[in-house]
Amino acid sequence: MMENVHLVEDEDDIYSGYNDYNATFDSEELDNDEGFQQAVRTSHGRRPPVRSLQIFLCNLCLSFIHHDTDLPQPSFSGTTFDPLGQSKGPAPPLEARNDDTPEEKIKILEKRVNELIAESCIAHSQGSLQLALEKAKEAGRKERALVRQREQSGNADHINPDLTYAVLFNLANQYANNDMYPEALNTYQVIVKNKMFTNAGRLKVNMAIKFYRMALDQISNAHKETRIKILQNIGVVFVRMGQYSDAVTSFEHIMSESPNVRTGFNLILCYYATGDRDRMKKAFQKLIAVPLGIGEEDKYIPTNDDTHANLVTEAIKNDKLHQMERERKSLAEKFIMTSAKLIAPAIESSFAAGFDWCVDMVKSSQYVELANDLEINKAITYLRQKDFKQAVESLKMFEKKDSRVKSAAATNLSFLYFLEKDYEQADRYADLAMSADRYNPAALINKGNTCFVRQDYDKAEEFYREALRNDSSCTEALYNLGLTYKRLNRLEEALDGFLKLHAILRNSSQVMFQLAHLYELLDDPQQAMDWLMQLISVTPTDPQVLAKLGGVHDLEGDKPQALQYYSESFRHFPSNMAVIEWLGAYYIETQFLTVNCTLGRHGNYQQALETYKDIHRKFPENIECLRFLVRLCTDMGMKEVQEYATKMKKVEKMKEIREQGNSSRGDRLSTKLKSLPGSNEPYESSGQRDLDASYVDPLGPQTERPKTAAKKRGDESDFADEELGDDLLPE
Repeated sequence: MMENVHLVEDEDDIYSGYNDYNATFDSEELDNDEGFQQAVRTSHGRRPPVRSLQIFLCNLCLSFIHHDTDLPQPSFSGTTFDPLGQSKGPAPPLEARNDDTPEEKIKILEKRVNELIAESCIAHSQGSLQLALEKAKEAGRKERALVRQREQSGNADHINPDLTYAVLFNLANQYANNDMYPEALNTYQVIVKNKMFTNAGRLKVNMAIKFYRMALDQISNAHKETRIKILQNIGVVFVRMGQYSDAVTSFEHIMSESPNVRTGFNLILCYYATGDRDRMKKAFQKLIAVPLGIGEEDKYIPTNDDTHANLVTEAIKNDKLHQMERERKSLAEKFIMTSAKLIAPAIESSFAAGFDWCVDMVKSSQYVELANDLEINKAITYLRQKDFKQAVESLKMFEKKDSRVKSAAATNLSFLYFLEKDYEQADRYADLAMSADRYNPAALINKGNTCFVRQDYDKAEEFYREALRNDSSCTEALYNLGLTYKRLNRLEEALDGFLKLHAILRNSSQVMFQLAHLYELLDDPQQAMDWLMQLISVTPTDPQVLAKLGGVHDLEGDKPQALQYYSESFRHFPSNMAVIEWLGAYYIETQFLTVNCTLGRHGNYQQALETYKDIHRKFPENIECLRFLVRLCTDMGMKEVQEYATKMKKVEKMKEIREQGNSSRGDRLSTKLKSLPGSNEPYESSGQRDLDASYVDPLGPQTERPKTAAKKRGDESDFADEELGDDLLPE
């Protein structure tokens, strides 16, 4: 029997190769497989998620598990045969949703496009215009990719036109916000030419002039507000083109359908441009008859009876709605006042009659409180025409009016009498204005001015300070306060005030001149020169400033620089006797020195000595003259040498002391000056804070120029070695 039994060969063992596997299925080595990684990148543009990779590898292993292996390999782990399946473990999780399907990709893209549109709008609301444009462009790219994806998947019929419309409309708006108008127009063209967009006709409003009428024709009467806005734009365009009759047609239609104050004002401007008096009057009547659509102000006044109602009134007194109502009323009053001032001289034979007609119309309208303002404007118009008598008569009519109007009229009357140097009447009307309105800064300034001219500087200071406390931005009060401090010899406080004023009025020539003068009074000529140089950059042809700068350089001993500025001042204003006197003295002095140098060079020492003595009597502080006298007396062996040497040392010592005093004074001012309060704070001088008030030239320090009054040189050359330049010779 045994001979018929054959043992199974090793290669037919049913368990042979159980622990062997194909290297292709080694998932741990896939990260290092360059071919597999390249295939993944080119197929999907990115690495697939880890979970999807695990599912893919699992399916791949199951599909190839029955194939023959090429080479036996070590197993993953020491696995043995488990006939009962006891090592299966828990059940695998449910299969995750596959995001690679076309439907899922379309949903993801559509969601991303909507997110980009929202991000673009948010960026625009935050003021990031460039970021908003980039988001809008990215939304456009994603939307085009979405359309292609739908077409490739065979869902072209399901393209969302509303999403495309939103993307293009947002992109056009962002182009316009970034001043890229050609690109915006091209995008609008794409929208309006696409028949898929049902509301594309409304977007023609956003385009150029020729599309306004096309948009108006395509919009139905149901959209009345949009049609009115388009008509208003058409009218404004006609005004810009100078076609006032066509503009009138549009504005008249608006005023008959849906009147508003802006259109009424534009209509008055058109009639004024065409010179139609009667229609100007009718348009003004239409303007003051426009309903504002706001409630009565009485509803914001609390009552003492109902506590709950008072709480509600207090809550809505300054809410958004009430603020909008105040802005609308303020805009209407501005248009009415401007229109009245514009047409008053044109609608009647005289501007006074025109103003009277406008006042009568306003008194019978809902803007009755504007009648008094028009009367005051009438008086101011008289002032512009230099008819002071009529202006005074018009303003005196308000003495018995309510306090607000009385204060304004009395303030103007006080100013008029002050200009006429009738200080008694100016003071009386200043008191009247202050009694009507104690917090009127203009009235306080007028009162301070009357005290100033009476040299009652302490009282003037009080009124100017009170005006600043009521209105910290009142530059007139701050300027006058600085002048008052100068008269009181409180120079550092005056400097503090003018520096504060310079921080508000950066280019005011009057303020810069006062600062330069104050530094000159404080014996700081270097700072004075710096401010005068800054002033010349603002008013380069002012002869007084040029002469002032020349005088400061002359005091510093810089004769060439002083000559330059005095010459410039003489060129702009040849009749200034002080400038002519300085130039004459300079040329005489220079001529004497030149003649004496010539005499000394030719050996005529006695005549040169007499001439230098004559120059010294006329110019006793001229160091060059004293230096030549010392040299001549030494060469000639005269006894006066010691006298002139002593005088020369004395003059040089005085110059050094003056220069040191100027330097120390400048340093002291830089460390002692008070720091300025903010531009919105009321002005109060204080000695507790330090301020570096030195001026630093942004172009860097100027090069040092040679000065005629320089310090004593160590080596002096003889007359024969003196070389005279052309600039020292008389003209």
